[in-house]
Amino acid sequence: MADPKPDSRALAVPSGRLNRLARFGALTSNIAGNMALHGARQVAQGKRPKASDLLLTPANARKVADQLAHMRGAAMKVGQLISMDAGDMLPPELADIMARLRADAHYMPGGQLKKVLNDAWGEGWLKRFDKFQVRPIAAASIGQVHRAHTKDGRDLAIKVQYPGVRRSIDSDVNNVAALMRFSGVMPKELDIAPMLDEAKRQLHEEADYEREGRYMRRFGELLADAPDFVVPKLQEDLTTRDVLAMDFVEGAAIESLTDAPQEERDRVMALLIGLLFRELFEFRLMQTDPNFANYRYQPETGRVILLDFGASRDFSPEMADQFRALMRAGLSGDRDAVRRAILDIGFFAEDTAAHHQDTMLNMFEMSMEPLRQPGAFDFAQNDLAMRMRDAGMELGADRDFWHIPPMDTLFMQRKFGGIYLLASRLKARVDLRAIIEPYL
Repeated sequence: MADPKPDSRALAVPSGRLNRLARFGALTSNIAGNMALHGARQVAQGKRPKASDLLLTPANARKVADQLAHMRGAAMKVGQLISMDAGDMLPPELADIMARLRADAHYMPGGQLKKVLNDAWGEGWLKRFDKFQVRPIAAASIGQVHRAHTKDGRDLAIKVQYPGVRRSIDSDVNNVAALMRFSGVMPKELDIAPMLDEAKRQLHEEADYEREGRYMRRFGELLADAPDFVVPKLQEDLTTRDVLAMDFVEGAAIESLTDAPQEERDRVMALLIGLLFRELFEFRLMQTDPNFANYRYQPETGRVILLDFGASRDFSPEMADQFRALMRAGLSGDRDAVRRAILDIGFFAEDTAAHHQDTMLNMFEMSMEPLRQPGAFDFAQNDLAMRMRDAGMELGADRDFWHIPPMDTLFMQRKFGGIYLLASRLKARVDLRAIIEPYL
């Protein structure tokens, strides 16, 4: 979750399905009107504008970001994912506007918060607390976090879900998809129904705080032998489907490490990368949300705090074995074995055009460069991310190639990408091969 920014404010969450639908309709009409007006001006100047150029203007992007930030819930969550995955493909001014979705979450006014807690805990719940901070310490797309002290002496962080989030997930996802269709950024021939179904399923899981609590407890047990990590303890007596209570753990934003000594940045990123491979190959359970806010840092102890387990996913032993085979083939430079492993996983199919297969094989070989390199890989002094982005954009721009791999691999890719971005942000140097070899 992101700490509330100065321009975040108390703003009631639209909780009715018809209310949210009306907001999407008004947004679409507004954007269409802007496109018509802007297009007429360009035609008058003798130009022939493209629909995508008329849609992807800073004014329209600002309207979309502002409306999704107001609505919160699944609408904002999908917008966040789009901004993270497509941010590098948008012009800088548009990427900056969409990035606001990851930073500027508004929060519920006191009256709305009280109603949610009354529904979850019953009236009179405040008698259980010595102190309950009404202003949240963090706010995001699905809920906001409050600090509280109970009568029995517990210092807690309490995550409260926005009202109506669960009821609006399916319609919000459909409406955001319709907006993307309207924009023309996706080809009409691409069947995104499986992706939409999976997005809805994941969001329903993330909106179940009792489920998240169970995963938080599992990660705490799995990492009991890892003193460098802290997982908050679940407080079951105050946890419901809409409220998640846990120990409050003091920590700073993980990005604060940018000013830390090089050795400490390297150590922390080695911990997180090691955890990523442990999740895949040992636990077969991964927290797949790459948001930097899910990690905090304790300067006094050097420990990393792990937060937000709503996007946790279990992986099958077969999937772990498939990725182990892929990594082995990649490290050995066996291109034929890499192709077989990629086919087994489903990144492309047997009937995928040969030149598309070659492009994906080349991209995978690029991604293996940090693992093949002996010694520490310098995340700051390389152009790998730019080369991968350019290759991905080239492949994505080819309308003849639209293959959706298994959903589990998409979530895993997002987590790998998020860890890479964090390592780049911290300018870390990590011996990746030494970390992964024990698992192969």
